[in-house]
Amino acid sequence: MTTLFVSDLHLDASRPRITRLFGEFVRDEASRANALYILGDLFEAWIGDDADDATGDEVAAALAALHARGVPSFFIHGNRDFLLGDAYARRARMTLLPDASVVEIEGERTLLMHGDTLCTDDAPYQAFRAQAHAPAWQRAFLARPIEERRVFAAQARAESQRYTRSVGDAITDVNAEAVASTLRAHGVRRLVHGHTHRPARHRLELDGTPVERIVLGDWYEQGSVLRCSYGRDPVLESLS
Repeated sequence: MTTLFVSDLHLDASRPRITRLFGEFVRDEASRANALYILGDLFEAWIGDDADDATGDEVAAALAALHARGVPSFFIHGNRDFLLGDAYARRARMTLLPDASVVEIEGERTLLMHGDTLCTDDAPYQAFRAQAHAPAWQRAFLARPIEERRVFAAQARAESQRYTRSVGDAITDVNAEAVASTLRAHGVRRLVHGHTHRPARHRLELDGTPVERIVLGDWYEQGSVLRCSYGRDPVLESLS
């Protein structure tokens, strides 16, 4: 059996083809897996469980049907959907995991993260992240009218895109020392994350021990999935 990992799907009503692709993936390949792990940014934006839309309904139905077939799904929040809460998770029948969760995957202790906390060179983003993850900030934001939250999210996305274009790739990629210290802190030899949209398998040596960092790709144009099977080398590839 195989365990599947995806991240950075950025599902949104403006991209129905990718939402359909994800639904087909869940119904077909994921239904034959041990489990499905979604490592953040399942949605392009999430402004609260009370502001759900047709895309959210479609995804929740697909994941709930997957659960009914005996395949669990797990979710780690990303930087776009960190406000996804217990109510939506119950509808989708998926289990919320904290960022930086160590899980045994097909015999290998594996650290799972969204990946944004590893981008420590991006000081402005880390400052915003600290603010937006504060419980008081989240309570205040979720108390706003839904339309006001939508406007804020659209403005934040536009500003994020402008900022990303204005800085170098090195700033928005992971920091090597942050990766090393995180692997040491959790005592693992494998890290799987998303966020950077730079799919690759990085084989490294840390303190004399071989380790691996696997970066998942995004779903803006095509699906990206990591397949881990017991006794086999992990496979990272696109769906189309």
